[in-house]
Amino acid sequence: MLESTEHALFRRIAREQAACRVPSLVAAVVRDGEIVWSGGRGRVGGETPGTDTQYRLGSITKTLVATAVMRLRDEGRLDLNDPLEKHVPGTPFGSATVAQLLSHTSGLTAESPGLWWERTPGADWDALVSSLDGGTTKHRPGAKFHYSNLGYGVLGELIARHRGKSWLAVVEAEILGPLGMSRTTPHPVGAHAEGFAVHPFADVLLPEPSPDAGAMAPAGQLWSTVNDLGRWTAFLGGATGGVLAPSTLEEMRTMVTVDDTDVWSIGFGLGLMLVRHQGRRLAGHTGSMPGFLAVTLADPAAGTGALALANSTSGVGITQLCLDLITMTDELEPRVPAEWLPSPVDPGLLALTGLWHWGPTPYHLRVQGDGLLLLAPADGAGRGSRFAATGEDTYRGLDGYYAGETLEVGRNAEGVATHLDLATFIFTRTPYDPAAPVPGGVGSWR
Repeated sequence: MLESTEHALFRRIAREQAACRVPSLVAAVVRDGEIVWSGGRGRVGGETPGTDTQYRLGSITKTLVATAVMRLRDEGRLDLNDPLEKHVPGTPFGSATVAQLLSHTSGLTAESPGLWWERTPGADWDALVSSLDGGTTKHRPGAKFHYSNLGYGVLGELIARHRGKSWLAVVEAEILGPLGMSRTTPHPVGAHAEGFAVHPFADVLLPEPSPDAGAMAPAGQLWSTVNDLGRWTAFLGGATGGVLAPSTLEEMRTMVTVDDTDVWSIGFGLGLMLVRHQGRRLAGHTGSMPGFLAVTLADPAAGTGALALANSTSGVGITQLCLDLITMTDELEPRVPAEWLPSPVDPGLLALTGLWHWGPTPYHLRVQGDGLLLLAPADGAGRGSRFAATGEDTYRGLDGYYAGETLEVGRNAEGVATHLDLATFIFTRTPYDPAAPVPGGVGSWR
C-alpha cells in the first residue's frame, strides 16, 4: 500500500492504543483474500506484537463452530429446521431448532448455569446438561434475538455427536487445516499476549485467567494470530478455499434477526454478526474474554476486510476501529473497477431479455455475465431478484423479494416465450396481454 496509507492506518491503531490504555494491540487489513497491511502497538514480553503473536479470539470461535454445522447441513446430515432433540436428545430445550441456535433466536439463557464460565474451569457435557432445567429458556424460540453463549456449547456437542470426535478436532481437521490456520489453538502456544484488566483510575494492570471452558469452549475458547485471522477474514469475504460452498457462506451472511430493532446497525445471520455501516454490509464477529477483545469484519461487495486483537478486558472501541480501517483503506486507495469484457450468452436466454410487464408495470429482464437472470423494475424501484436455472425454462430466485420462488417461462406452440410465471404472478411482453393466463381476457384498454 502507499506509504501515506500505511501511516494513516498505523496512526489510527496508535491513537486507539494510547487513548484507551491498551497493553498491546495488533490489526490488519485484508483485500482480495490477502493481508495488505498490518501493524502492532504496545508491548508483549517487552516487544512490539507482530503478526504471529497469539491473542484470544473469544466469540469469533463461534463462527468456526457455525461453519462446521453448515458443513453437516451441506452433507445432508441435518436440516436447519430440525429440532435439537433430533440430534442432541435429553435437554430441556429440545424444541429449539438448529437454525435458531445458530442465529441466537433459540430463546436460551445467555450464560451457562453455575459459576461465571469465562473465568472458571469448565464442566464437561454431562455435568453441563445436568445443570440445565426448564428455566434455561428465557424466551419463546424464534420470538426475538437473545445472544446465547450456552447455545454454542450445545452446537459443539451436536458436531461431536455427528463426527464421533470433539468439536475442536472437527474444526482443526475440516477448517483450520485446509485454510492453513496452523496458529489457531485452544490454548496459547509460543509467542502470545497475556490477558489483562486495566484499572479504571490508574495505569496498572491485573492479570486475567484463561481456563479451559470445557463444554462451553465452542462459545469462545480459541486463540489466534493476525496471520491466521487474516485468512479467516478472507474466508468471510468469500475466499472459502473449498471449506464451504460460496452459496452456503452467502446463506450464513443473510440476515435472520436484528439486535437493534429501530434502525438496525447490528444483526445476525447463521453464526455471523452482520454490521451495516455507511452504506456497507459487513459480516464477521466480535470476541470478548477476560483480558482480550477481538474483531473480524469483511465487506464482500468491496473485497475489503479488517481485524483487530487487543489484550484488555474492556475499554477499547475495537469494532469501530475495524470499521475505520476498512473505510480508510477504501477511501485512501479506492479500488479500480474490474475491466468489463463481453461474455458468451445462450441464444435462448438472449431471446428472453428485454421488456416485460407485471400488469401495467414495466420490468427489464437481463442476462448477467455469470449466466444468471436479473428481473427488476424498469425504473429501479420495487421488487427485483436474480434467478438461477434449475431446469429447462425453470429458474429459482436467489435474493430479494422472490428469493426461493420459482420462475417459469411459458411458451406458445411455436416455442416463443409468451409470458413468465413468477410465483403465480404473470409477466407479459405487453401490459395485461389478453392472450396470457391470469388475468387474460378481462377486456381491452380504453
